[in-house]
Amino acid sequence: MTLTETPKRGDRGGNTRWAALVASVLVCELAGIVPSILTADEVATWYPTLVKPAFTPPSWVFGPVWTALYLLMGVALYLVWRSDRSRVRRTALALFGVQLALNAAWTLVFFGSQAIVGGLAVIVALLALVVATVAAFARIDRRAAALLVPYLLWVGFATALNYELWRLN
Repeated sequence: MTLTETPKRGDRGGNTRWAALVASVLVCELAGIVPSILTADEVATWYPTLVKPAFTPPSWVFGPVWTALYLLMGVALYLVWRSDRSRVRRTALALFGVQLALNAAWTLVFFGSQAIVGGLAVIVALLALVVATVAAFARIDRRAAALLVPYLLWVGFATALNYELWRLN
Protein backbone atom coordinates (compact mmCIF):
# COMPACT_ATOMS: atom_id res chain seq x y z
CA MET A 1 0.00 0.00 0.00
CA THR A 2 1.23 3.51 -0.71
CA LEU A 3 0.39 6.67 1.12
CA THR A 4 -1.83 7.73 -1.79
CA GLU A 5 -4.13 4.69 -1.78
CA THR A 6 -7.71 4.71 -0.60
CA PRO A 7 -7.86 5.41 3.14
CA LYS A 8 -8.65 2.54 5.54
CA ARG A 9 -9.53 2.21 9.21
CA GLY A 10 -11.33 5.55 9.47
CA ASP A 11 -8.49 7.48 7.88
CA ARG A 12 -9.51 10.97 6.78
CA GLY A 13 -6.68 11.51 4.35
CA GLY A 14 -2.99 11.77 3.66
CA ASN A 15 -2.08 13.73 6.78
CA THR A 16 -3.32 10.94 9.03
CA ARG A 17 -1.43 8.34 7.00
CA TRP A 18 1.78 10.38 7.22
CA ALA A 19 1.28 10.88 10.96
CA ALA A 20 0.79 7.14 11.45
CA LEU A 21 3.90 6.38 9.41
CA VAL A 22 5.98 8.90 11.36
CA ALA A 23 4.63 7.57 14.68
CA SER A 24 5.48 4.00 13.68
CA VAL A 25 9.04 4.95 12.79
CA LEU A 26 9.40 7.08 15.92
CA VAL A 27 8.29 4.21 18.19
CA CYS A 28 10.94 1.98 16.67
CA GLU A 29 13.69 4.59 16.75
CA LEU A 30 12.92 5.35 20.41
CA ALA A 31 13.25 1.65 21.24
CA GLY A 32 16.87 2.00 20.21
CA ILE A 33 17.61 5.53 21.38
CA VAL A 34 16.36 5.28 24.97
CA PRO A 35 18.38 2.17 25.97
CA SER A 36 21.42 3.61 24.17
CA ILE A 37 21.24 6.78 26.23
CA LEU A 38 20.78 4.78 29.44
CA THR A 39 23.85 2.64 28.72
CA ALA A 40 26.16 5.20 27.08
CA ASP A 41 28.68 5.07 29.94
CA GLU A 42 29.01 1.29 29.79
CA VAL A 43 29.35 1.38 26.00
CA ALA A 44 32.17 3.91 26.35
CA THR A 45 33.98 2.33 29.32
CA TRP A 46 33.17 -1.38 29.69
CA TYR A 47 32.64 -2.54 26.10
CA PRO A 48 36.11 -1.43 24.87
CA THR A 49 37.71 -3.65 27.52
CA LEU A 50 36.19 -6.83 26.08
CA VAL A 51 38.15 -9.20 23.88
CA LYS A 52 36.35 -9.10 20.52
CA PRO A 53 36.25 -11.56 17.64
CA ALA A 54 37.92 -10.61 14.35
CA PHE A 55 34.54 -10.06 12.66
CA THR A 56 33.49 -7.30 15.08
CA PRO A 57 32.58 -4.20 13.06
CA PRO A 58 34.09 -0.85 14.03
CA SER A 59 32.04 0.89 16.72
CA TRP A 60 30.94 3.70 14.37
CA VAL A 61 29.01 1.16 12.23
CA PHE A 62 26.42 0.29 14.85
CA GLY A 63 24.67 3.67 15.06
CA PRO A 64 23.94 4.09 11.35
CA VAL A 65 23.01 0.42 10.90
CA TRP A 66 20.56 0.42 13.81
CA THR A 67 19.08 3.76 12.76
CA ALA A 68 18.39 2.38 9.27
CA LEU A 69 17.01 -0.89 10.67
CA TYR A 70 14.64 0.93 13.04
CA LEU A 71 13.44 3.02 10.10
CA LEU A 72 12.69 -0.14 8.07
CA MET A 73 10.99 -1.69 11.08
CA GLY A 74 8.82 1.39 11.50
CA VAL A 75 7.69 1.30 7.87
CA ALA A 76 6.95 -2.43 8.20
CA LEU A 77 4.97 -1.75 11.37
CA TYR A 78 2.96 0.92 9.58
CA LEU A 79 2.13 -1.38 6.67
CA VAL A 80 0.84 -4.09 8.99
CA TRP A 81 -1.01 -1.67 11.25
CA ARG A 82 -2.85 -0.32 8.18
CA SER A 83 -4.03 -3.79 7.21
CA ASP A 84 -7.71 -4.66 7.46
CA ARG A 85 -6.96 -8.27 8.46
CA SER A 86 -7.78 -7.64 12.11
CA ARG A 87 -7.28 -11.06 13.70
CA VAL A 88 -4.03 -11.82 11.90
CA ARG A 89 -2.92 -8.22 12.39
CA ARG A 90 -3.39 -8.38 16.16
CA THR A 91 -1.10 -11.41 16.40
CA ALA A 92 1.51 -9.85 14.13
CA LEU A 93 1.49 -6.57 16.07
CA ALA A 94 1.76 -8.44 19.38
CA LEU A 95 4.79 -10.36 18.11
CA PHE A 96 6.30 -7.12 16.84
CA GLY A 97 5.78 -5.44 20.22
CA VAL A 98 7.38 -8.29 22.14
CA GLN A 99 10.40 -8.46 19.86
CA LEU A 100 10.80 -4.68 20.04
CA ALA A 101 10.74 -4.87 23.85
CA LEU A 102 13.36 -7.64 23.75
CA ASN A 103 15.43 -5.55 21.37
CA ALA A 104 15.50 -2.73 23.92
CA ALA A 105 16.03 -5.19 26.78
CA TRP A 106 19.13 -6.62 25.13
CA THR A 107 20.93 -3.27 25.33
CA LEU A 108 19.97 -2.86 28.98
CA VAL A 109 21.04 -6.40 29.88
CA PHE A 110 24.22 -6.63 27.80
CA PHE A 111 25.56 -3.13 28.33
CA GLY A 112 23.63 -1.82 31.33
CA SER A 113 24.15 -4.93 33.45
CA GLN A 114 27.40 -5.89 31.72
CA ALA A 115 25.94 -9.38 31.43
CA ILE A 116 27.26 -11.06 28.31
CA VAL A 117 25.52 -14.38 28.95
CA GLY A 118 22.31 -12.58 29.91
CA GLY A 119 22.53 -10.64 26.66
CA LEU A 120 23.03 -13.90 24.81
CA ALA A 121 19.86 -15.36 26.34
CA VAL A 122 17.90 -12.25 25.39
CA ILE A 123 19.22 -12.09 21.84
CA VAL A 124 18.51 -15.78 21.17
CA ALA A 125 14.90 -15.18 22.22
CA LEU A 126 14.88 -11.98 20.15
CA LEU A 127 16.11 -13.85 17.07
CA ALA A 128 13.32 -16.42 17.43
CA LEU A 129 10.73 -13.67 17.82
CA VAL A 130 12.02 -11.77 14.80
CA VAL A 131 11.65 -14.94 12.72
CA ALA A 132 8.08 -15.34 14.02
CA THR A 133 7.34 -11.66 13.33
CA VAL A 134 8.63 -11.87 9.76
CA ALA A 135 6.43 -14.93 9.19
CA ALA A 136 3.38 -13.18 10.70
CA PHE A 137 4.01 -10.02 8.68
CA ALA A 138 4.34 -12.08 5.49
CA ARG A 139 0.78 -13.35 5.99
CA ILE A 140 -0.42 -9.72 5.92
CA ASP A 141 1.92 -7.78 3.64
CA ARG A 142 4.96 -9.29 1.95
CA ARG A 143 6.55 -5.86 1.67
CA ALA A 144 6.45 -5.51 5.46
CA ALA A 145 8.09 -8.92 5.86
CA ALA A 146 10.75 -8.00 3.29
CA LEU A 147 11.51 -4.79 5.19
CA LEU A 148 12.30 -6.90 8.26
CA VAL A 149 14.76 -9.20 6.48
CA PRO A 150 17.79 -6.89 6.96
CA TYR A 151 16.88 -6.68 10.66
CA LEU A 152 16.63 -10.47 10.87
CA LEU A 153 20.04 -10.83 9.24
CA TRP A 154 21.61 -8.21 11.53
CA VAL A 155 20.13 -9.81 14.66
CA GLY A 156 21.52 -13.15 13.45
CA PHE A 157 24.92 -11.53 13.05
CA ALA A 158 24.59 -9.83 16.45
CA THR A 159 23.72 -13.20 18.01
CA ALA A 160 26.93 -14.71 16.63
CA LEU A 161 28.87 -11.68 17.85
CA ASN A 162 27.30 -11.90 21.33
CA TYR A 163 28.12 -15.62 21.47
CA GLU A 164 31.74 -14.98 20.55
CA LEU A 165 32.00 -12.19 23.12
CA TRP A 166 30.72 -14.61 25.76
CA ARG A 167 33.15 -17.30 24.61
CA LEU A 168 36.16 -14.95 24.57
CA ASN A 169 35.41 -13.17 27.83
